[in-house]
Amino acid sequence: MTVAVVTDSTAYLPPGVAAAHGISVVPMRLAIGGISYDEGRGVTAEEVAQALRDFVPVSTSRPSPAVFTQLYAALADAGHEAIVSVHVSSQMSATLSSAQLAARDATIPVTVIDSETIGMAMGFGVIAAAEAAASGADAAAVADAARRHTGSSTTVFYVDTLEHLRRGGRIGRASALMGSALAIKPLLTVRDGHIEPLERVRTTSKALARLVKHAVDAVEKLEERDDVDGIDVAVHHLDSRPRAETLIEQLAGELPRARRLLLVELGAAVGAHVGPGTLAVVVTPRLSGRTRIVGSSD
Repeated sequence: MTVAVVTDSTAYLPPGVAAAHGISVVPMRLAIGGISYDEGRGVTAEEVAQALRDFVPVSTSRPSPAVFTQLYAALADAGHEAIVSVHVSSQMSATLSSAQLAARDATIPVTVIDSETIGMAMGFGVIAAAEAAASGADAAAVADAARRHTGSSTTVFYVDTLEHLRRGGRIGRASALMGSALAIKPLLTVRDGHIEPLERVRTTSKALARLVKHAVDAVEKLEERDDVDGIDVAVHHLDSRPRAETLIEQLAGELPRARRLLLVELGAAVGAHVGPGTLAVVVTPRLSGRTRIVGSSD
């Protein structure tokens, strides 16, 4: 069986990584000042960040079911016998429902997975799924690889200002104004499919230090597990490359055994809600365990 792996652009997989693993990526839709784009096409992250700074309306929307229908049909025509489609948390986007609607009419079996996360916490899980598919695993094993890796990931965000969270309805106006007045820098995490507050700090330097500490703590917990063969780490940012490079250098020093250490810029689908200056650290284990192969004696 040949299993195709699909995800959406909020995984923020570097294009070369997606291509190398044969992963199909469906773009989110966004509108900037009334002009519509596919995420990652026709507009840069820097332009998105500037629009947010200039208070130009930036909104996002899910891909339509028709986009998934066309992709699933193309993958079937290419000779794939099954599809595993892994997507951003259903509590953050309706993308999953578009994939589910398209899966009903697909000519080959489609397993649609709610990753319950976002960014490279999903992306590393998608890579694990693609690696399982390349090894000859069946759809059930490919889906299991995606679920196990996304479910074991840790994500911690730092946002430069609370204003974009207020605009997106994450916090009230009074909280945003108080946070700005007190220069509070919130750290957030992804838990059970949605973003939750983790802690608050007073300075950017303190926030960076705490991001490193949370990443190190997450790695130490994972390394206690018998099924962990290594750790992958990603640093996300939106229009904050110098700070992101400083952060990734610190992580490289603290986590010398990391198998992958990626620097990945966020796009509009997340950036519209968290704003320029955002930094995030993702920690995902490489999990061991036998891959179930079609035709095996299992």
